[in-house]
Parts: sequence; C-alpha cells; structure tokens
Amino acid sequence: MSTELLLPAQPSFVLRGHSAQVHAVHFLQGNTRLLSADSEGWLVSWNLASKRPAAVWKAHGNAVLGIGSWGQDRIITHGRDNKLAVWQLGVQDEEAVGKTLPVDKPSVTTPQPWLLHMLTVNTLNFCSFAMCLDGMPHPYTAHTAIKARKHPSPILIAVPNTMDSGGIDIYQLPSESRAAVILADRHITTGMVMALEIQTESTKLQVVAGYESGHTMAFVQSDPGAQFQRLYCAQPHSQPTLVLSMSIIPSRDCYLTSSADAIVAKHPLPAVQGVWKTELKPFKVVQTKHSGQQGLQVRSDGKIFATAGWDARVRVYSTKTMKELAVLKWHKAGCYTTAFAEIESCCPTKAEDDPVKQEDTEPQDDKSIVHHSSAVSTVQQRREARAQSTHWLAAGSKDGKISLWDIY
Repeated sequence: MSTELLLPAQPSFVLRGHSAQVHAVHFLQGNTRLLSADSEGWLVSWNLASKRPAAVWKAHGNAVLGIGSWGQDRIITHGRDNKLAVWQLGVQDEEAVGKTLPVDKPSVTTPQPWLLHMLTVNTLNFCSFAMCLDGMPHPYTAHTAIKARKHPSPILIAVPNTMDSGGIDIYQLPSESRAAVILADRHITTGMVMALEIQTESTKLQVVAGYESGHTMAFVQSDPGAQFQRLYCAQPHSQPTLVLSMSIIPSRDCYLTSSADAIVAKHPLPAVQGVWKTELKPFKVVQTKHSGQQGLQVRSDGKIFATAGWDARVRVYSTKTMKELAVLKWHKAGCYTTAFAEIESCCPTKAEDDPVKQEDTEPQDDKSIVHHSSAVSTVQQRREARAQSTHWLAAGSKDGKISLWDIY
C-alpha cells in the first residue's frame, strides 16, 4: 500500500523590496493594500492585485516598531526615533508618493504622504502602540460636526509611559491630548511594558499589557476620568512577553500572549459589565517546544492565530483548542511579524458597476474600442476581487522578504 507524501506548503507570492529586516506588516483598504515597514524606517504600500509598490517613503529615522490604519486613508507608524506619526494615504494620494523600493536605494528625500499628526512617545521599551476607536463622549460643536464628515472617528493610542517604562500613556487623536495614564504597579516587579492591547465598550476602557518579567495584566477604567483598576494578573512566561505578541480575540472574552520562551497562553477577559475575580488564572498554557514566537495575530473571524518564529517558521494555531495546525517554512532567517487579511470586509463587485454590462449603451462605432477597454477593466477587477477575497496570511522576516500564504 503506497502512501502519498504531501509536499510542504509554499507561499503564493513573495514580495521582495526591503533591504533591511521587515518589522511589521498590515493589511488595509479592504485588503487591496499590504503595508510593510523595516528596521531602517522605510514603508512600502503594496498593491495586492499587481503585487507591485503603490507608495514608498521613509517614515522614520530609525526602525519602525509598529504600523496600523485609521479609517480608509490614514496610516499610523511608530518608530524607534520616539515618534508616532499619522499619514494621509488614500488610493488617490499614491500618485504623489515615491515608488522606488528600498532595495533599489531611493533618495531619503523621496516624496512622502501628507503628515497629519506627530506625537513624541517613549520607544525605549521596543513596544509598539495599540489602538482602538474612542468610545468616550466628547463635546460636539457645529465645527466638530462639520469636520467629522471628512475625518474618521476619534481613536485612542496606548504606548509606554514617557517617564516610567512600567506605566502606560493613552492619547486621543485627533486632539493629540493625553487621555489617561496607568501607573506602574509598585507591589509587583514587572520591568518594562513590552506589549499592549486596548479596546473600548461604551464608556468603559480595557487595557491589557505584557511585561519584561513575563507578567500580563488587565486594567479597566469604568468611567471617563476614573482611575484604572487592575483586575487580572498572571505570570505564565519565564521570559519577556515580546513586542507584538499579544492579541485580543474578536469575541473579546479572552486574549493570547507569546514570549521568548516556548509558551503560548490564553487568558480570560470577561465582559467589563461583570465583576472580575483577582484569582482568575489563564484558561490554557501550552508548551509548544518552540522558543521565540512573536508577532502573534488573530484572524478577524477568531478561529485561528499565527506566530512568527525566530527559527524562520510561521506557525498557525487553532484559537479554540490551541493546537498547532500548520508550520510554514520558506524563509531562511528568523521571522518577526505576521498579519491576516480582514475576511469579513470583502464584498462582491456590484453588477451595475461592471463596465461590460454597460457596453451596449455605447455608440456602434466605438464598440470595438469599448470592448477592449472593458476587457482590460474586467481583468483588473477580477485581480482586485481575488486579492480582496483571498484569506491571506503575510509574514515578514529578517531576510527583508514578505511571504504571502493562502492556506486557510
């Protein structure tokens, strides 16, 4: 009886453009773009339909710690140069930005997107920012009402405290004001904040943090202006809880942590309306036997999560069982970051927007020209639709390459 051997999974595409380590990747604009950032401060926005750069610029003078998106046309970058920047980069803005990839050594003065906000923050911790929509009520005037039509909803940004590396600062954008502070716990030696997540529910604010000591804590602010309360504390890790290795599951009832040790842990995150018990323990602590898993990200449906390994492997796990589902090996050097495409936001193209459907309305003399144009447009639409609907998993590595996988 012969046994058929399955070949190892291979990436669908490999994006080569960075000359330095890729520190962060992020899908945005309905999965039509993939944003990547490296250790030299360069950012590349990739068009996923063509797999070519749509915009390239040097956002920071040092390594980029994290990236994110705010609405459809705003990008947030966090660098080791103690700066957190917000850039305006919609599809219509890409033409004015450079296209030369970092590997081709573009000028540092290459055109940049419009800079909207710049915050001076603490980056000594190597901890990336966390963000969420601001659910807090704010004074609403006629002026702010007019501005709200053109701008996305306000957001909250969590970063390590400027003066105390064990504390947490929370800023509000677009006001650029500091909205809250979580002081370091003086009764537990935690060391520096290494990873952060934040979420809101009505007027309640939840923050979870991972620390240098291996501790993780959850804090809640019940009302605007109130003091934060620590309602959960555990120490499942014996090594630092790494940068970008904490993620809240979309159901909002638990979160995951990974570390320099081989442990991946699932922690309780009860509804903020309920009363938490300080004796709560991790739901599950898994010894994976693979040290150094970081860049932990949960897919938007909450079913699976992925980690980037120092051993150059990307691992995919079941969120429910915490069992390893796949090991993706292609990179030759350690992996630092992962990202999933948003799978709920993909919408089919409307029939009324299809140029082929409108072909018969054109004059007979122009039909051949319109038919050719329509065929080109249809091919482009199919590429874009496929890019948007694919369940991509992206991984960035020390080798400067980004692998795109389609396995689940």
